[in-house]
Amino acid sequence: MHDEPWAHAHDPDEERLAALTVVQNNPNADYYHHENIVLTTVGIDIGSSTSHLMFSRIHLQRESKSHSSRYVVVERETLYRSPILLTPYTAENAINTPRLEAFINEAYREAGYATDDIDSGAVILTGEAVKRTNAEAIAGLFADAAGKFVCASAGNNLEAILAANGSGAVSLSRDPVQTVLNVDMGGGTTKFALVHDGHVVETAALNVGGRLVATDGSGRIVRIEPAAHTVAAHLGIALKLGAPLEEGDRDRIAEAMATCVMELVERAPRTELTNELLLTSDLASTEPVDALVFSGGVSEYVYETETRSFDDLAMPLAAAVRRGLAERGLPVPVRPATERIRATVIGASQFTVQLSGNTLSISDPGLLPYRNVPVLLSTLPEDRDVEADEVRALIAQALERLDITEGEAVVALAFDWEGLPRYAQLRKIADGIVAAVPRTIAGGGPLILVFTGDYAKLVGETMTKDIGVTNPIVSIDNLELQEFDYIDVGEMIYPARVVPVVVKSLVFPEVGGRKAEVIEQ
Repeated sequence: MHDEPWAHAHDPDEERLAALTVVQNNPNADYYHHENIVLTTVGIDIGSSTSHLMFSRIHLQRESKSHSSRYVVVERETLYRSPILLTPYTAENAINTPRLEAFINEAYREAGYATDDIDSGAVILTGEAVKRTNAEAIAGLFADAAGKFVCASAGNNLEAILAANGSGAVSLSRDPVQTVLNVDMGGGTTKFALVHDGHVVETAALNVGGRLVATDGSGRIVRIEPAAHTVAAHLGIALKLGAPLEEGDRDRIAEAMATCVMELVERAPRTELTNELLLTSDLASTEPVDALVFSGGVSEYVYETETRSFDDLAMPLAAAVRRGLAERGLPVPVRPATERIRATVIGASQFTVQLSGNTLSISDPGLLPYRNVPVLLSTLPEDRDVEADEVRALIAQALERLDITEGEAVVALAFDWEGLPRYAQLRKIADGIVAAVPRTIAGGGPLILVFTGDYAKLVGETMTKDIGVTNPIVSIDNLELQEFDYIDVGEMIYPARVVPVVVKSLVFPEVGGRKAEVIEQ
């Protein structure tokens, strides 16, 4: 599970007022543009059931406290929301690329944006969509075409985090400080995010969704996902493409899936079916929950804001969840979501961007952007001096954990360290880095370094000026990363001289095993 990679990008009232006061008291335009950055972002959500996108404007300001170079989000504005498209599939277990591309291009035209207008954003393939045979290629296609710096992301844990941000659950957990469980029910998966005081503590996902089975207008089955066969087999129901789906069978399948969802909501003992449908590690926390929030397409039925049927399981699944909440008498209130079906895309467009501090060292800004760079995280002790050999050993261990051979791939060497920036200590860290990557040094490959504290410029210049490293160096700081993250490092933003960084996960499963059965419509 990822901890919330955007936990720094919050806007408590005190911090926002302090930041705005700094700007108001310093009307000099050059100062303003160094301290304030406005980005236009896009979020594209290609989901199991639906696809849609959103454009947003994000205002970031440099923290005024402690001479920090970290930027925080102080304002978010939604600029455009696209219509909702039922995600098009072909009979060959693939996403219908031409139809999807035409939809996204039309949304750009309606919004009045060109690709060059976009500073950052994310393409998110969610649920069953990520399992399609052309999912990775589609992610790359839209990442390249949708703007000058847009990333492709997928993965259940990341989706859970985005949905919790977009639904308002993260904000709800801050004021008052409480624990909120966000349940994001989509077409193919249900994601759970346990949130406390603005931080996602834990995530999980079930292969339960409202469009695991879909029918045409006459009630004949036109789509069956593998998980639907799993649930149906437990109930003794045979699902066959082109055959009718009896209303009673539809309700029984929905009821069984709702029971699995309720087991995670209640922290009840898991049945065999629930364990079979788990896509991630189970929720382990026993922390009492103070409130529930639902998001995703099925949540429109949970909150009874949608009454139309789309010939799938969404309506009976939501009804079964509502019954479960009522019959079990949970002492936890269900709170309204600020966004429901659009929660993930809002999270993608507004909560994926981090900005580096401006204490960075980039040997050649023309090298940027870098995309899909795996993060190798090393935690350095702060209560004593760190020796160069220690740094070298930690990097070697990180390479081994991710099965990466040094020198064969571009990686981001990330360091969680907030020690004293004495030259002797920084030199040892720089020496350790150089010693750990001899093949990269010899081959002239780029060195991408990421620090949690304001040390990027000092370490980068130590490597170039004192050690004599001639490789391209991108050394950036004030970012929150986790191991197994990937990052995109965008083009430099002037005059602030910072770079946007999108933290993501790339989880495209091997296409194998059971596949969805689809009649193309």
